[in-house]
Amino acid sequence: MWKLKIAEGKGPWLMTVNNHIGRQHWEFDPDAGSPQERAEVERVREEFKKNRFQFKQSADLLMRMQLTKENGCGPIPAAMKVKETEDATKEAVTTTLRRAISFYSTIQAHDGHWPAESAGPLFFLPPLVIALYIIGAVNAVLSLQHQKEIIRYIYNHQNEDGGWGIHIAGHSTIFGSAFSYIALRLLGEGPEGGEDGAMARGRKWILDHGGAVGIPSWGKFWLTFWLLPKISPIHPGKMLCYCRLVYMPMSYLYGKRFVGRITGLVQSLREELYIEPYREINWNKARNSCAKEDLYYPHPLAQDMLWGFLHHVAEPILMRWPFSIMREKALKVALKHIHYEDENSRYYCIGCVEKVLCLLACWVEDPNSEAYKRHLARIPDYLWMAEDGMKMQSFGCQMWDAAFAIQAIISSDLAHEYGPTLRKAHDFVKASQVRQNPSGNFTEMYRHTCKGAWTFSTQDHGWQVSDCTGEGLKVALLFSQMSPDLVGEKMEKERFYDAVNVILSLQSSNGGFPAWESQRAFRWLEKFNPTEFFEDVLIEREYVECTSSAIQGLILFIKLHPEHRRKEIESCISRAIHYIEDTQNPDGSWACSLWKTYQNSPALRKACEFLLSKQLPDGGGRVYTNLEGNRSNLVNTSWALLALIEGGQAEIDPTPIHRGMRLLINSQMEDGDFPQQEITGVFMKNCTLNYSSYRNIFPIWALGEYNRRVLYAKCENA
Repeated sequence: MWKLKIAEGKGPWLMTVNNHIGRQHWEFDPDAGSPQERAEVERVREEFKKNRFQFKQSADLLMRMQLTKENGCGPIPAAMKVKETEDATKEAVTTTLRRAISFYSTIQAHDGHWPAESAGPLFFLPPLVIALYIIGAVNAVLSLQHQKEIIRYIYNHQNEDGGWGIHIAGHSTIFGSAFSYIALRLLGEGPEGGEDGAMARGRKWILDHGGAVGIPSWGKFWLTFWLLPKISPIHPGKMLCYCRLVYMPMSYLYGKRFVGRITGLVQSLREELYIEPYREINWNKARNSCAKEDLYYPHPLAQDMLWGFLHHVAEPILMRWPFSIMREKALKVALKHIHYEDENSRYYCIGCVEKVLCLLACWVEDPNSEAYKRHLARIPDYLWMAEDGMKMQSFGCQMWDAAFAIQAIISSDLAHEYGPTLRKAHDFVKASQVRQNPSGNFTEMYRHTCKGAWTFSTQDHGWQVSDCTGEGLKVALLFSQMSPDLVGEKMEKERFYDAVNVILSLQSSNGGFPAWESQRAFRWLEKFNPTEFFEDVLIEREYVECTSSAIQGLILFIKLHPEHRRKEIESCISRAIHYIEDTQNPDGSWACSLWKTYQNSPALRKACEFLLSKQLPDGGGRVYTNLEGNRSNLVNTSWALLALIEGGQAEIDPTPIHRGMRLLINSQMEDGDFPQQEITGVFMKNCTLNYSSYRNIFPIWALGEYNRRVLYAKCENA
């Protein structure tokens, strides 16, 4: 059986600054598990496979089965249901909260975080398989059990039409289909393999839609090692860090003219993936081609002209002396940045896409290098097991989920009953704050200050994020107001100051907050976004949600610590609120709920009206689009209820809130868990990302706020 390992790190090649707190990886133990436990694992696998076209997102059951067994859970109160003609009583809400928090406490790891899947994109995993095949290390790095589970995952998320999307809930695309097909072939699946002719159906979908020449530029890059001639990626320092760190190793590999071995399997893939003979394809014409199924962000003409000029004019010049000297210097600079990123992220890299590219770049530089060996040691950190198979995560969401979970439990007014859970979570928060800036002259390496920040995942990851820092600061401050006997010693105030300093440094001139770094470029540069399937990826931009988290953290900080940079903080908060109000849509979405009330804020009234207009007959809310049968989604319902309570809707008309709470209470499962439903996370406007803990965190939080701020107020008024 597969076993989840927490905060463990063996061997000489793993680096850590906090004893691996937050690390999570899976290992296969052939002797683990009783016959009954193994049978249950097989049962949930078969259940997922049987229903995979109706329910595409796994429920993260393998992790939940393991941790609930290890941690145990005492008796919980019997479930209470609320009739359609009734409003929720305080007893029903409190009982539901106790059941929910008790269950959620059983899946907390011993280091204080809540392990969870953070996956969904189908283009994360195939590049790892491709890179390991190029290196010749597939079998050395991926055991037969790893390969079996990766194959299971890819087949489980093949669409009914035979293709694969860029994410598990998406329509079929050339990118997703070609990547998935190649990964399966490299892992030993034959061209006619898979149940019900799965490989043949996948290949047919690719060929029926124009073949692999229509794959977007990221796919062309990976196929370049075997199938295509030249791509000219860029990596200027003003790029969004996530994009910059993708194109940095790309540019190094292309500049080195690296080509993988042309094996018999590679030659076979050339025949399988194209509708015309490989040698007859017009690669010059294919450079800017992109299948209509993949095209989300079309290239402007100016961009295609620029790439054509670089390919036909600049590239031949740079290949010749004396300009070739500049090329060699550029390669050294790119490699210097790659090693800097590797070392300062303890070889996590900023995310899984960059991770594989940097791994390959280090191997190309020196197959026996320490850097390459350290990269290999970090691969398990990205692999996640669930009932649908083995997948690749973005970079983990350990701190992100923990910050929300803590606030949800504290909101319930039952914190005194869950001291051990909160104490462990507090220890995790303290261990996860970044304590040092990147090494050396980090601004020269395009890095931002990060001392005092919180990352999305772990301290070892090292990349500051504005909303993670805002939420981390908030929960650290909440803990500082609680009894040390219950939750442990509070953080030193200087560490709060460090967090505030990071937040203030990230605010843009328009008052908003970007996610990773301060804004460095003009918006028009986005016109040169080379990724056809994403939008807003080339430069950093501001986000309402990041701005909101920053505001909330700063408001609580200035209340408790008015001595530190008070005027700057007040100015920052004021400008941030103006940004949120200025970016509200005409329909009322994206409103600010801070410092204002329903009565004195037109923006907030519009926001409440927008949310109420989306409520479904059962009291719930929608996802990003209407679901078949007008089904509700519990996470989105919880978000809407939290906003309505914060916005003052209960004082105007609490009926919609009562209806939503009735849905949450009646949806709770027998063990206190909530059902997994559709994916709720989206990034780069066009790709989903699942957060499996959301189904626990946000119903708890909404019920807690309802208990404290609606039912308690009702009792007080009575």
